[in-house]
Amino acid sequence: MIGRRKLFETMTASLLAGPLVKLAALPSLSQASCENRVLHLDRNENAYGPSPEAIAAIREHAPSANRFPRGSDSLRQALSRLLGIRAQEILPSAGTDEILRMSVAAFLGPKRKLVMATPSYDAIATYARAAGADVVSVPLRKDYGHDLEGMLASVDKSTGVVYVCNPNNPTGTLTDRRNLEKFIRTLPESVLLIVDEAYCEYAGGSQAYATAIVQHAERENLVVARTFSKVYGLAGIRLGFAVGSQSVLTRLAAQRLMLGLNELALAAGTAALRDSAHVARCVRQNQDDRQEFINQVNARMLRVLDSHTNFACLNVMRPSKEIIKHYEKNDVALAGEIPGMPMYVRVSLGLPPEMAQFWRVWDMLGNHPMAM
Repeated sequence: MIGRRKLFETMTASLLAGPLVKLAALPSLSQASCENRVLHLDRNENAYGPSPEAIAAIREHAPSANRFPRGSDSLRQALSRLLGIRAQEILPSAGTDEILRMSVAAFLGPKRKLVMATPSYDAIATYARAAGADVVSVPLRKDYGHDLEGMLASVDKSTGVVYVCNPNNPTGTLTDRRNLEKFIRTLPESVLLIVDEAYCEYAGGSQAYATAIVQHAERENLVVARTFSKVYGLAGIRLGFAVGSQSVLTRLAAQRLMLGLNELALAAGTAALRDSAHVARCVRQNQDDRQEFINQVNARMLRVLDSHTNFACLNVMRPSKEIIKHYEKNDVALAGEIPGMPMYVRVSLGLPPEMAQFWRVWDMLGNHPMAM
């Protein structure tokens, strides 16, 4: 009988060939060397870069970088056509974080309360505390979806904002569409509900997922936050947008940074929306990269949460701070420790050679605990 250790070594040797074979068949998207630099697998970026059309738009508009932005009408009209909603229901922003900051400024303050899940994307909690608001964190369910019933039970007259990240960061998991739809209908109308859909394009293939945009007309105090930083590959120029009622977007717009949107970002975002083939290409590649990551996880008899994003939440079977430090010593940056999940690390999916480097550094650990 083959022992577990021998089986692991055999499977690893076979599976490690996967990324090397795959590299030759990669699309001609942006490539990056793993040598002589820190490998960042901590930022959830699109490793394959922006659309060539977006890059061309940046170059075209670069000579006018000395001018203040002329307006976001072109982007709003392009989003209107894509999403099938009115342009007046769209508010462009300097990334999703700007939407969260504006929402806090408009709906929270001292003696007001934010309700959110933990662990989740905590930028909004930082903004809320800075505004003097209280933050109530409700632990995720055992399946790592949002405990919407627990969150609803935490809502009272002082609650100004409820925040739901779906798919969730840092777990990569979904909150089932039926539960979220019911939650949207049940939450008191006085509360602003923010649904952060930064990773929505990666989750579109799951029957358990649906964008909350389809319900935005049913609830006035609903904001759906989207970003160009993920599948569109424009994280470096900060562009996002909110979908909501005109009354709510007017309140948010009153809190935005004056001239915070830049001309290059607006041009690149508008061009990126035209290149649907590039988006589809990145989504397909991400699916392949996610599956390859799972293959490598299984080869090492580890566990990983079911991800619907461009990152994975890996159970490292030991304190995560040890693993994070090990990777740091080997020039690989991973996300920080996850609150309430001391044995997990979040790993962004990079290019195949970058992921091969991730597993080479893992194998430097030698013997490690395995899942049964």
